[in-house]
Amino acid sequence: MSSNPKPYHDVKSTGRMTSIAHQLEWQIIGSRLGLYVRMDLFLFVVLTVMWAYMKEMEVLGEVIWRRDRSLFSASGALADVCYQVHSMEGELLLSVACYEVFWHICIFLAICFGVQLISILGAIPAVAKKVHRILRPIREIAQKTDELNRLAFSEEKYHLIEDAIDQVNPEDNHYISLHDKELLGIELAVNHLIERLKDSYRQQARFVNDASHELRTPIAVIQGYAGMLERWGRSDEKVLDESIAAISNEANHMNTLVEQLLFLARGDSGKTVLNKEPFSLNQLMQEIYEESFMIDEHHPYRFRNSEREITVNADRALLKQAVRILVDNAAKYTKEMDEIILGIGLTSEQKPYLMVEDTGIGMSEADVAHMFERFYRSDEARGYQGTGLGLSIAKWIVDRHGGHFEVISRTELGTRIMIVL
Repeated sequence: MSSNPKPYHDVKSTGRMTSIAHQLEWQIIGSRLGLYVRMDLFLFVVLTVMWAYMKEMEVLGEVIWRRDRSLFSASGALADVCYQVHSMEGELLLSVACYEVFWHICIFLAICFGVQLISILGAIPAVAKKVHRILRPIREIAQKTDELNRLAFSEEKYHLIEDAIDQVNPEDNHYISLHDKELLGIELAVNHLIERLKDSYRQQARFVNDASHELRTPIAVIQGYAGMLERWGRSDEKVLDESIAAISNEANHMNTLVEQLLFLARGDSGKTVLNKEPFSLNQLMQEIYEESFMIDEHHPYRFRNSEREITVNADRALLKQAVRILVDNAAKYTKEMDEIILGIGLTSEQKPYLMVEDTGIGMSEADVAHMFERFYRSDEARGYQGTGLGLSIAKWIVDRHGGHFEVISRTELGTRIMIVL
């Protein structure tokens, strides 16, 4: 008769996690207690200075900061301490006992500290709950690790897993199948990882194909006009002017496309760092509104400002880039002299938002579902010049700020896009 006792490291791991939880709880409570102590000391200094200021105003009628001030006790006892003020010539102007005042201030602060201590003790359950929530993922990982440690794998099973993974091809739709109940958890985990890798592979392959396709068109146009220049451009000024304009336009289009591709590539690789700082959302949108008037003479703009000042902590340059993308799209797909509205405000959950609204061609529900995908362009949008990367860049920026988009669009009626931070 045999038994499988629970490994000692399971109990040891549980004890270690409990010890870490207690340490975090005491660290949070200690930091809060330290904050209250610093606040009380600061309040003691403020109350003392206020008392001295009021006493000088009462006795002397004015406060001159260049006078000499000191605490003096003739007997050396704390109960005889006096607050003295001397003139710049050394003359004693004011001498008043301050022990009783200090005693009253200390009693008041002791009461405050008692209330603060009670609030700390009352917050212990909430702190413990917060620490438990923080450590939950680590605890789950520890439990999974312990489950794996208790599995007695033979060398054959290790070879079975290794051979199954070696046979996986990212281009195939096959997954590993180990046909072993003990390895079922590992099989599911590896297949889930394979699925994610295949999704990444498909996205990368589509991205490369789409980028190649988008670059192929302007290159073909430039080559075509270069051939025209070679054959007739030397003698025909009309062909020369047309070719130069077309080549310049396609070169600018290629430059924009390459810059957008590089931005997304740097973002995907983690090389784009957000420089967050607090700034006024009102001023940012006012700046974009004024710039839109100067850049775009074909549309009237209106700005719905917020009645209150809205401050956010974000990367100002990147956030402005995201809004400019929305404004440029609104101008591109809206008829001349039709109004474009910019706005900011707070949602019902008191979250700040930026809004761009137009009366352009609009989008169907199917197009809205795919509008942030890279290189995606609806059938209606293909008649306008663009790369299909602008909204992808805007989404990348908003995602990195922890925000999201709220889109309302109707075909032939227009679109309203809100960036909620």
